[in-house]
Amino acid sequence: MKKFITILFLLLFVGGGVFIYFSPQFERIAPKIDVADVIYWNTNKPIAIAVKDNMALKSFKLIMSDSKTQIVLSQGGFAPNSRNKNLNALYPKGALDSEAKHLKLKIVVTDTSYWNFFRGNEATKIVDINVDTKRPHVELLSNSYSITQGGSALVVFKANDENLESIYVDIGTKQFKAAPYKKEGYYAALIAWPFLEQNFSAHVTALDKAKNISQAHIPFYTKSKQYDVSWIKASDSFIDGKIAQLASKSQEADAITDRIDRFRFVNETMRITNEKFIAQKTFGVNQNIINKWSVKPFYPLKNGAKVASFGDSRHYYYDPKTKKEISLSYHAGIDLASIKNAPIVSTNAGRVIFAGDNGIYGNMPVIDHGMGLYTIYGHCNEILVNEGKELHADDVIATTGMSGLALGDHLHFGVLIQGVEVRPEEWMDQNWIKLNIDDVFNKAGI
Repeated sequence: MKKFITILFLLLFVGGGVFIYFSPQFERIAPKIDVADVIYWNTNKPIAIAVKDNMALKSFKLIMSDSKTQIVLSQGGFAPNSRNKNLNALYPKGALDSEAKHLKLKIVVTDTSYWNFFRGNEATKIVDINVDTKRPHVELLSNSYSITQGGSALVVFKANDENLESIYVDIGTKQFKAAPYKKEGYYAALIAWPFLEQNFSAHVTALDKAKNISQAHIPFYTKSKQYDVSWIKASDSFIDGKIAQLASKSQEADAITDRIDRFRFVNETMRITNEKFIAQKTFGVNQNIINKWSVKPFYPLKNGAKVASFGDSRHYYYDPKTKKEISLSYHAGIDLASIKNAPIVSTNAGRVIFAGDNGIYGNMPVIDHGMGLYTIYGHCNEILVNEGKELHADDVIATTGMSGLALGDHLHFGVLIQGVEVRPEEWMDQNWIKLNIDDVFNKAGI
């Protein structure tokens, strides 16, 4: 009998142990605390802390300390069955040393498990806090006097902060990155006024790691511009020719049987895809310090005559009686034509970042000239350079053609600043470059 009781006790003990080990009530997974190990804090906004548990959260405690004092910011329990919660640590005004630049935040969270003698699993994390309530210093040094709708401009400025995180020029709809210029704390940025936007305002913006922000308005004189409007007939021969040829490269477009719908797909949907690709390729700005940067007027095609302007809005119609619009597109470059298969040159040094087919643009080299300035060359017959090639000024890069959505041999020449199409005419004008680029750098006096 005694042996039986002993065996029964052992079985109960083992069984109880197995139950505890595998029972969800005795799970042993500690809660998770999601917050950076080191943060920069301006004390204006609370520190956001995300906590979660695989079963249910039970309680929390937030403790903040400086080198001398420690206080409990908040503590309490969670609602039953809470698995995910957000906690906020507020700065305790008057409770800690107001001059302290370094604080520690201790976060303690428990769950509802019966493990650890019914005390549950506990997670603890200590966050190192760098207190920074000072905004970055921003000082304009020089900038272009004016900017035209669809055009470009340059600004040179100084920005300092020991915890600086980002520097850019904000125009509301886009942020233009700045490039380090000549020495630490100095920057230059080419910016653009998108040609489809009616209003323009620009600010140099400096943000530090604690999210303190400073802005300086750039006093540009703004010039609005009216761009040409064209009405073009979409003929059957055009749709069954070039449009069908381009549509055959897309399963979605090739499946469209209606002429007008197919034309609209190529002229709008395919165009948007191709232009997004260009914007992505031309977005970056090298963050190495620039000691000097200059360009000469772009002249990509010898004796090239302009046959289409930048910014044209092109309204297409099918029925000549009603002239009802069936599709709309914008021309984000200029077209130049000379002789068939004419050589195209880069004019300025740069690096080839793309050399291939891009839908309606056909064979298209893309060149990075630094400072966020890029040029594209569309509808080429043959591309003569490979991606990654470093170019010298006036290197031949391609020959003109009619690849893509082109009806005659010509060059589509585009200029972009950080993915935004701008007026090529400005970058082909020696006087404009002198006034808006060379003189601005010289005036900065660095």
